[in-house]
Amino acid sequence: MIRINRQTDYAIRVILALAKHGDEALLNTSQIQQEMLIPKALSLRVVAELAKGGFIITYPGREGGLKLARPAAEINLRQVVTFFENNFTVSECLHGGGTCPFDHSCPVRCRWARLQALILEELENTTFDELAREASSLGVVVPLSIEQAEA
Repeated sequence: MIRINRQTDYAIRVILALAKHGDEALLNTSQIQQEMLIPKALSLRVVAELAKGGFIITYPGREGGLKLARPAAEINLRQVVTFFENNFTVSECLHGGGTCPFDHSCPVRCRWARLQALILEELENTTFDELAREASSLGVVVPLSIEQAEA
């Protein structure tokens, strides 16, 4: 089912924060948590997964932080979403597996497949460089703390 889970959303926020500060920016996790309203409890897991996926590089220690592993223009939403989501589809029938008696002869399935392709294409065409530029031009206002956002 197409629905972004919380971990994926936070992963996108981490990469966006880094992209907004430039490809070479080194940000600490506290700064990203504050800027992107990511709870500390989930931040560590998301950061670990992003590093495992080759999206970011982590530098431990007091002067450490996070940095994009490659330019923001080379990272797109599809890469992040498909890394974090196990089942990112419009309908279960696209997985096959014989659960539908109509399987490949269903006219609705063809529509779902086209819609799925369009969504994946849009995600692939959306880079974090583009998102960072849009965020800057929109003048996104971020609440002062995570607590305010959750209130």
